[in-house]
Amino acid sequence: MAFTITKTPIDGLFEIEPKVFGDARGYFFESWSERDFRAAGLDMTFVQDNQSRSSRGVLRGLHFQVRHPQGKLVRVIDGSVFDVAVDIRPGSPTRGKWHGVTLTGENQKQFYVSPGFAHGFVVLSDYAVFAYKCTDFYHPEDEGGLIWNDGDIGIDWPDAGVPPLLSEKDARQPSWKAFIEKERSV
Repeated sequence: MAFTITKTPIDGLFEIEPKVFGDARGYFFESWSERDFRAAGLDMTFVQDNQSRSSRGVLRGLHFQVRHPQGKLVRVIDGSVFDVAVDIRPGSPTRGKWHGVTLTGENQKQFYVSPGFAHGFVVLSDYAVFAYKCTDFYHPEDEGGLIWNDGDIGIDWPDAGVPPLLSEKDARQPSWKAFIEKERSV
């Protein structure tokens, strides 16, 4: 197997470490293998690959899709980010809980976030190139989100050395309590 796949304390989240083969010339590793993932019980189909480049302090998230939830296999090609997933699945015993992992171009770790989670990250290096595979297509009309610094969720974001840089949309996302209230009213 080309990976070590570790379950996190939250069901549906996995930390993945590829076997990296390196020498004085550089390195090589498999970033994804359907065979190895299926052997580990991760039976998903990816339909879209995305990549972004962001500068230090950029905080993207916490995002999810409502009717078209996406699973995401995320990694950093260059730089460093703190990546977070928040369980938003109704009935889950860990609903409202979060798990975070530092992903870097050096450690080559990956993080699989199953459908049913809000996802986000903050850039810890001067810049980061972030790549991810998705199990469903992006539907802009289906977007949902949570405010990144909600006290009820309590994410322990690391200090990037600069204030968080947010999009207008991310700065206006609802709180956990507002999310739950809206869900109840539907």
